[in-house]
Amino acid sequence: MTQTEQRRRAGRRLFLAVPLVAMVLLFGVPWWTLVWSGPEWSAPVLVAGSAVFAVGVVAFPVLMYLGHRRDGRDWAARIADTTLGVVWVLFAWTVLSTVLRVALALAGVGNPDRSRIVAVAVVAVTVVLVAWGVTEAMRVPRVRAVDVRIPRLGPGLDGTKVVVLADTHFGPLNRTRWSTATAEAVNRLAPDIVCHAGDIADGTVAARRSQAAPLGTIRARLARVYVTGNHEYFGEAQNWLDHMASLGWQPLHNRSVVVSRGGSDLVLAGIDDVTARSSGLEGHGADLTEALSGVAPDLPVLLVAHQPRQVVQAAAAGVDLQVSGHTHGGQIWPFHYLVRVDQPSVHGLSRHGATQLYTSRGAGFWGPPLRIFAPSEITLLTLRR
Repeated sequence: MTQTEQRRRAGRRLFLAVPLVAMVLLFGVPWWTLVWSGPEWSAPVLVAGSAVFAVGVVAFPVLMYLGHRRDGRDWAARIADTTLGVVWVLFAWTVLSTVLRVALALAGVGNPDRSRIVAVAVVAVTVVLVAWGVTEAMRVPRVRAVDVRIPRLGPGLDGTKVVVLADTHFGPLNRTRWSTATAEAVNRLAPDIVCHAGDIADGTVAARRSQAAPLGTIRARLARVYVTGNHEYFGEAQNWLDHMASLGWQPLHNRSVVVSRGGSDLVLAGIDDVTARSSGLEGHGADLTEALSGVAPDLPVLLVAHQPRQVVQAAAAGVDLQVSGHTHGGQIWPFHYLVRVDQPSVHGLSRHGATQLYTSRGAGFWGPPLRIFAPSEITLLTLRR
């Protein structure tokens, strides 16, 4: 066996081992802590609790496969995604319950009472957080208003209102009414520019057409622009670019446009997602040089790029402001700690050299219909000199 073949086999084993270990931890830690070890539940409770976790660990990967393959079934995705959200919250708070366990031990509370108190507390917290998380995920996003000072901005553009939408993730749950209400909320802001920063949907245009339709009702005085996110490349990115164009948006597929107001100009540039090049889709791949070709060097540039980490290229090119999404602000606490490993920003305004980056928490959600300590947002950026 050659070294190349050995590396490929090792890579395949790792690819299979990572989700397997994750499954064992996500389901096994709560089961061990809450059901099996310590509480000394009666036999019926022990059997019922173990059965719930056993069914979950067997059914979950099957439902994920059925729901998230290219021709996935929405009903399976809804069950799998909800299960993932619930078990993540349960896992996180089971781990955190160690603090309560230690406190009870120091207070002299012994087992099985100590373990039963911990188990009941974890389940209660999980129920409350899941209920709250669903409410937060399904609500129309709140408006988050931020002033951004751009030194090169011309006087005619001072006060320009830029609305950023990101991560609408139209998916297995039919959110047409939510989409309509979100579009109305954007219109009430009377924006000059609206940017959709990618991850418009999970699925094909045909499957998500009705949910995306309200985007065609969004109004902007100067421009409506859109770039692809990584989730477009799981399906049909080019079709989404074409569909957004049919709704009246300008797809910034490694290109730029210039908008003017009061005698001042602003460059709106956009690039494909980081994952575009590896998708194999011809003509796709983030190319900031191409997007900025022909742009006058003295004009301020607002770049729309799905992932915050694309700010490295933006800063090198002298971009004034980049707007991004992708992170969802972590979506379900404490997942934002893992997001921070991969991205330079999780949410909000940050500076990277001379380039500013605004990272939106996003309007929708991916997978679990939950948002816990990571509220959705419609971002209103007011550009100031």
